[in-house]
Amino acid sequence: SLGLECRRELQVNVNFPGADIKSLWSPDAEHCQYLCTQHPTCLIFSFIRPDWTRDNRQFFCYLKTTPSRRPKHQHPTLGITSGFSLKPCYPDPQPCLPQLYHHVVFNGNPYKSLFTADPEECQRACTHDPDCQFFAYFKKGFPHAKRRFMCHLKFSRKIPRIPRIIRSASRISGFSQRIQHTQNFAKATFCCCCECFLTVFFHTQTSPGFDIDVLPAVSPEHCQTFCSVHPLCTYFSYISHTFKCYLKNNPHHMPRIAAAGITSGLPTRFCQPNNSKTYVGIDFPHSDIRHFKTDGVEWCRRTCTEDPSCQYFSIVAKYNMRHCFLKRVITMPILPRITKHAHFVSGFSLRNCQYKTLFSCYT
Repeated sequence: SLGLECRRELQVNVNFPGADIKSLWSPDAEHCQYLCTQHPTCLIFSFIRPDWTRDNRQFFCYLKTTPSRRPKHQHPTLGITSGFSLKPCYPDPQPCLPQLYHHVVFNGNPYKSLFTADPEECQRACTHDPDCQFFAYFKKGFPHAKRRFMCHLKFSRKIPRIPRIIRSASRISGFSQRIQHTQNFAKATFCCCCECFLTVFFHTQTSPGFDIDVLPAVSPEHCQTFCSVHPLCTYFSYISHTFKCYLKNNPHHMPRIAAAGITSGLPTRFCQPNNSKTYVGIDFPHSDIRHFKTDGVEWCRRTCTEDPSCQYFSIVAKYNMRHCFLKRVITMPILPRITKHAHFVSGFSLRNCQYKTLFSCYT
């Protein structure tokens, strides 16, 4: 905890001005509060509600922090709800988000579409699809008859995306062993040899039209995990000297072009990743939640694994001492955009509302 009291209450029509560190799209103040809770340094927030009329910034969530850990100012303001991070409340790392949002579109490209009788059935379809994090539903009054009753299932990355990876001789980094990437099974499942699915063939990183995402990864196995959780990823290519992971979508063929320094492979849909590996000479900078002196890598990793907020770590050697920095990023659904539309209903998967089992490959 941050040495603060647990403050769950929301302050309606109150603004905490200034001290912004990030703004994200959010459908309501509760979702915004969880975004603040999962952000490594956010302590307070202000959410601009859909009834805000001064400009077009509805559905904006402003994450904030201050040295005093309190808002510097509090202004009565119609259309804004403010509140505090739930970090001191020991929050659930996978929050339940049951609300249906009428007249609201959660934008973003769907990976799957189907027809359902009502938005509740669309939400059930999202809940039972392991890749779905949120959805948008076309109501029966939608102007284009062909799209009425259509349910768009959409994806948001479920595992931590490390913002930056750099080489540093005095650093050692690794991951919490709690991190898992599949919810296809109701119990802990296969700890298969995921690296065995790495195919040693080479591929260019710029195959036209095949890239669906490019993101930092510390190893081919890490890149493979990103591919495995993306419903549209059919294979990947990883460039070791730049730490870049290219997720590809081409279900028809898999061209192979020799290129030094690039490892490519296939996703592993039903395996848990092996998070026991440490990376010597690698730093995951920023996103710190706390740090302490450590005797070694295993203590640092174990502490990260035992802390529900920690996702990964870096060890810094300085003045004959080692310091363990525990880190995290937001992993709950981040929406690319939210807009008002009279003929839509949107919402989130209810998977986290049904069970809280941690799927892991450690004892």
